[in-house]
Amino acid sequence: MNMKKLKRKKLGKSLAISGLATLLLLSGCGGSDEPADSQDGKLTLNFLTQSSPLAPADPNDKLIFKRLEEKTGIHIQWKNYTNDVFAEKRNLAVASGDLPDAIFDAGYGDYDLLKLAKDGVIIPLEDLIDSHMPNFKKVLDQAPEYRSMITAPDGHIYSFPWIEELGSDKGRIQSVDNFPWINVEWLDKLGLDMPTTTDELKEVLIAFKTQDPNGNGKADEIPLSFINKPGGEDLTFLFASFGLGENWDHTVVTNDGKVVFTAADEGYKEAVKFIHELYKEGLVDIEATQQDWNTYLAKGKDHRYGLYFTWDKANITGMNDTYELMPPLAGPSGEINVTRTNGIGLDRGRMVITSSNKHPEETAKWVDALYEPLQSVQNNWGTYGDDTQQNIFELDEEKGMLRHLPLEGTAPVELRQKTSVAGPLAILDEYYGKYTTMPDDAAWRLELMEDVMVPHMKAENTYPKVFFSIEELDRLSAIETDLFAYLERMRTEWYQNGKVEEQWGDYLQELDRLGLQEWLSIKQAGYDRNVK
Repeated sequence: MNMKKLKRKKLGKSLAISGLATLLLLSGCGGSDEPADSQDGKLTLNFLTQSSPLAPADPNDKLIFKRLEEKTGIHIQWKNYTNDVFAEKRNLAVASGDLPDAIFDAGYGDYDLLKLAKDGVIIPLEDLIDSHMPNFKKVLDQAPEYRSMITAPDGHIYSFPWIEELGSDKGRIQSVDNFPWINVEWLDKLGLDMPTTTDELKEVLIAFKTQDPNGNGKADEIPLSFINKPGGEDLTFLFASFGLGENWDHTVVTNDGKVVFTAADEGYKEAVKFIHELYKEGLVDIEATQQDWNTYLAKGKDHRYGLYFTWDKANITGMNDTYELMPPLAGPSGEINVTRTNGIGLDRGRMVITSSNKHPEETAKWVDALYEPLQSVQNNWGTYGDDTQQNIFELDEEKGMLRHLPLEGTAPVELRQKTSVAGPLAILDEYYGKYTTMPDDAAWRLELMEDVMVPHMKAENTYPKVFFSIEELDRLSAIETDLFAYLERMRTEWYQNGKVEEQWGDYLQELDRLGLQEWLSIKQAGYDRNVK
């Protein structure tokens, strides 16, 4: 059905109901004051959302949402999909014109937001924020950089963000995504020291392969494993030993403010050659180029890895002493470097209000409750006082503060997926010690970051959260579709066949043919705008 026709039908129905109500009132006839879209005297809003398969199928079964309904007097009718199919279902709903009142935990990127706004599917929010959202407005007043970051190039705000601060500057928890975890039990068993150079790492991995460190008489050890796509499980942490390093978005910024495409850098070529050496020795997991998270996790739980990569070892091999964080390694030049991951704790497109919503002010007030500090803390991690399952927190009523409980061996990501609600929220650094304790795993990771990683971060700059225009995003997207696919395909081939040196010149020419120089120009312009 055409969306404009759908809206006209809805409007006509609304006017008819309104006219009937007026006639009843004028004639003195009795009638309920309860609006048609209410339930038990509560306003009902229809939201589309996503959740983990570990979470309840109906989000209203989560204690956080039960309490929120009591607090706000607003009932949410959810249409909930699991994460794996959500994007498809969300896009189908929008394309059909059958819009919910809002999309929660929306997963929208900047291009989506601008296109939906242009098409009239979602509404601007800045007036609602300033007039009806005191909690969120306070956050933006305390940290005005976020107002700038969520404002589109046309001056409007189209979405409610997720904001999480943990640490600052180089010591932000997001500053290194793919921590390298090495099996120290195997090191001890074989009488080996922690490697400090790339050459030493290669020798350690050879020992893991050939000397039966798990002692079972089988050659079932996997010296090195990773997931071959950008993210926390990639092995690109090792690239920094050869120069500027690599990032999930193939972008780094030099200390004089120049945007560099990592995959065209000479150090990148040397890093790829090193990974090929490891492949040639049979040290790399044969499933690395195809495996998904579940496969990676299954082998990790059996402690089959000598070295692997992820955000937090607790989610793969458990919080035990078998694995420790491997420090950054000196490369052939003797230099040690840690590439800073681009990104901060900000997701711009976490929730939108659609143009079909007849109650935008009430919706904004409901969303504003999510930005109250104690509420944001629970949205992000989980809640307290749940008699049916393990709790993330206990509530110190005297201090009005949530204290993290011990995880008792539970993987933090699993417990949070069961009990938290994600969605829009804000946690500022100043909340720790006032509204909440820091999660044990986060405090531990920040300490590791400060001790092991920060001293070796040479870059003073990262690439910021630039909000590009729709025209810029069109070009970036068009270029990246082919450019990124090409570089990632060639890198995987080079890992295995070792032909990077002889093919490098042709590769650089192909990058330019695919639009690299235009891409760099747009990215540089965005960076320059952002830092002014």
